[in-house]
Amino acid sequence: MKRTVKVQFLDYWADFQKKREQYLLLRILRKHYDVQICDDPDYVFFSVMGEKHWGVPDRCIKICHTGENLVPDFNACDYAIGFEWMDYGDRYIRFPLYLFFQEELLQAMLHKHEIGPDWNLAAEKDGFCSFVVSNPDNPVRNDAFRRLSVYKKVDSGGKFMNNVGGPVEDKLAFERKCKFSLCYENGSHPGYTTEKLVEAFAARTIPMYWGDPEVGKVFNTASFIQVKDESSFPEALRRIEELDRNDELYIRMLREPAMRPDVPSLEEEYARLEDWLLSIFEQPLEAAKRRNRANRGRMYLDSRLVLDWWSHRKQLLGLWLSRIRRGFGKLFN
Repeated sequence: MKRTVKVQFLDYWADFQKKREQYLLLRILRKHYDVQICDDPDYVFFSVMGEKHWGVPDRCIKICHTGENLVPDFNACDYAIGFEWMDYGDRYIRFPLYLFFQEELLQAMLHKHEIGPDWNLAAEKDGFCSFVVSNPDNPVRNDAFRRLSVYKKVDSGGKFMNNVGGPVEDKLAFERKCKFSLCYENGSHPGYTTEKLVEAFAARTIPMYWGDPEVGKVFNTASFIQVKDESSFPEALRRIEELDRNDELYIRMLREPAMRPDVPSLEEEYARLEDWLLSIFEQPLEAAKRRNRANRGRMYLDSRLVLDWWSHRKQLLGLWLSRIRRGFGKLFN
């Protein structure tokens, strides 16, 4: 019989509850435990799309999954999953967001370079470059779209700068029609590589990529065009023009594998995550605690509640009442 574990998920992205059962961490846990999702949990998984996790009782083991370009706050969590290339003992694992995506997408990326001798570029690709973005808050990305559009029309299929008659429903199918993909992250930070590059590869395009300056630690830099900073954009543009005009060069780059040959396989990555997660849950609850829950650690969490007092008014009221009761207890003892 499987051991019962009580968990809760807080502050995740908008459609998380609807897709929760497909969430990789929950699927791993269900393999080994009878998982009860409840309001009285022993383990709390949280992300960065809200503030509810600040009010979680100290007794809970808190596990942060950022999903965004943010360094985990280890004063607020016992363990974390993120993008950073760092070592923090058993408290942290680097497991980028793209590894949480569908197996089919990742497999398409891994096999994108397997092109037969009869593959017909003209029949497969009738567009120049795709651009699928809904977030307008990246001026570097916006400027790249405008500058590349001077050379040739870039098909924008997202909500932002849409020029194809409305947002596309199938991003991958839309990208497959184009030779290139303008593939910029929301921000630039070492280690911050999301699904954007994976999707571009899975659609069998050549990405023009900006974002993670250390992307070459995992991905094969011969398989895409990297824009490291604003000054390198003209060189990247010249490379795109060269590939666009020379089918032989284009197909040669397309035949480059997406990943470096020396990186762990997907199976090894998933096994590593499973081992890390089980190492948390196989400990007694008390032994699994890592964050500072006393003195300055407690004061830090209390201050976060105060800073956002309206959102945390119920937790603050409970905190004040507990302090009053504790004070009276000391007075009469």
